[in-house]
Amino acid sequence: MDNKDILKRYKTGEINLNEALQGLSDNGIDEMGFATIDTDRLRRTGMPEIIYAQGKTIGQVAGIAERMYSKGIDILATKASAEIFEGVVKVVPDAIYNSLAKTITFKHKLQPMHKGYIAVVAAGTSDLPVAEEAVVTARFLNNNVETIYDVGVAGIHRLFDKLEIIRNARVIIAVAGMEGALASIIGGLVDKPVIGVPTSIGYGSNFGGLSALLSMLNSCASGISVVNIDNGFGAACQASLINRL
Repeated sequence: MDNKDILKRYKTGEINLNEALQGLSDNGIDEMGFATIDTDRLRRTGMPEIIYAQGKTIGQVAGIAERMYSKGIDILATKASAEIFEGVVKVVPDAIYNSLAKTITFKHKLQPMHKGYIAVVAAGTSDLPVAEEAVVTARFLNNNVETIYDVGVAGIHRLFDKLEIIRNARVIIAVAGMEGALASIIGGLVDKPVIGVPTSIGYGSNFGGLSALLSMLNSCASGISVVNIDNGFGAACQASLINRL
């Protein structure tokens, strides 16, 4: 929330004078000892502060979420367990948990959606946790999303059946494990940006997603960019920036 938003909320009575002064004086930094919240990130980059829950304690995630909630900052936590959600929902009662994506979300109010939509395409059902992280993130960032699931190369006709939906998207996120061929195939069929997300799904020679990552990086299809293994969140952030242009 920038200074303009703070003053607007003060004038409309949403916050009192002390809350307004505190918001105006924090300079985008909120020190918590174990964490430093970037309260100015949304204004500065178009992306709000996000909580990466993995590796943090329940108390730490809940504390950060509670502070963000009190400052009027929308909340997205990724890689969050059910136990972490139980801690967060005690301090943010209306928080929502997606057990497949392992995300926690809370929005103070709905915002207008960006024009067009992002298509999230997953090769297999086993890739859905990563795909759903991308979907939740993209929707949190005010994007319409269309999902096309289980259309991998083992039955390529399934992809062709959904090709019109994919082609009409502003940007496409292609999520695939195993050999990661889906991103290249889509890249050769559409005239939109394609973001490849390699997943760690696959047998031993998949090397925890490394084979899919290298396949996507070595794609001969033009217009493909690639994020890190299992990084549905990062792909959605990039897709959102593209969709807003």
